[in-house]
Amino acid sequence: MSAMLAVPILIQVFFNSSVAYLLNRRLGVAHSVACPSALIGASNFFELAVATAISLFGFHSGAALATVVGVLIEVPVMLAVVRIVNSSRNWYEQGLSPASGKPI
Repeated sequence: MSAMLAVPILIQVFFNSSVAYLLNRRLGVAHSVACPSALIGASNFFELAVATAISLFGFHSGAALATVVGVLIEVPVMLAVVRIVNSSRNWYEQGLSPASGKPI
């Protein structure tokens, strides 16, 4: 059951963070802003989901389990996104004007 939850979360986090990161580069946003932007774009706000599921369906419900699995999947994936974004800084900054940060 956890694999059925994990795979869509993995796809969603990597897809959304990639789109946000690439759009930031395309728009000439500084790398120091693009990294947090990619993380915010990929976040699922599982903290709110856990609280809501437990209050609505109870601690032992499938909904509570799904949200807890989501948190356990999301945290390491977000750390992987940070590593990817930080390691691609040179690529990100290629072709950006040093003065404005905008694409050349």
